[in-house]
Amino acid sequence: MSRNTATVLMIGDVVGAPGLRALYALLPSLIRRHDADLVVANGENALAGFGIGADEIAAMHSYGVQVITTGNHVWERKDAPDLLEREQYVLRPANYPRGLPGRGMVQVQGRHHEWIVINLQGRRELYDIDCPFAAADALLQAAQKQHPHAIPVVDFHAELAQEKEALAWHLDGRVAVVAGTHTHVPTADERILPQGTGYLSDIGMTGPIDSVIGMKVDTCIRRFLTQIPFKMEIAEGDAVLMGAAFTIDVETRRCVAIQRIFETL
Repeated sequence: MSRNTATVLMIGDVVGAPGLRALYALLPSLIRRHDADLVVANGENALAGFGIGADEIAAMHSYGVQVITTGNHVWERKDAPDLLEREQYVLRPANYPRGLPGRGMVQVQGRHHEWIVINLQGRRELYDIDCPFAAADALLQAAQKQHPHAIPVVDFHAELAQEKEALAWHLDGRVAVVAGTHTHVPTADERILPQGTGYLSDIGMTGPIDSVIGMKVDTCIRRFLTQIPFKMEIAEGDAVLMGAAFTIDVETRRCVAIQRIFETL
């Protein structure tokens, strides 16, 4: 890797024990292969599919994840407020109403370079929280003043590709990466926008491959056939790690390459 570039690995939603197992087995070699300066992974499903706990946070960090982003499911565990306050490198979407615990942006030192990681959540077909576009503007303005040389990247946890694309265009040239999470289904629309922002609508999930978004297939089928909300449980079997490697020109903070990741155990 050139000294003038740096790579951030963005890892898709980690789902339960299978997802953690995939991280443990596959992430170290990915870091070496891509000479990654920073690793960001979404962990909102790491604890049995819903939420994240202290053990999962410690495990993800020990496997090589520097910043853990989340989304709507992070609030489903009763200890979430304490964890979000205590864990500096565990984010929750920044555009939840003011006064809630935790933070949606963090400055982090990678292996060689300084980064800003921003976590946002969409509103279409999710919760009617604060505007992610306005939140991004305010966060970037603050980050530019405090950390003018840091490379900014965004995990946008949203349902609709339209909303993700719109935010990427809104931020084009102001952030190096907008990586979509939440749907657990990877897309193949990676591209670099005209002003240099690398974009991918969804980087997928890290968890059981023989599943419906990480959950047992039979249960998901029953839910659709009957319209009864049977409790979903994490599937078993082989695991996969999904994500993307974004390579950034350090001087210009423009994305110069994107490589999707789909690695199975």
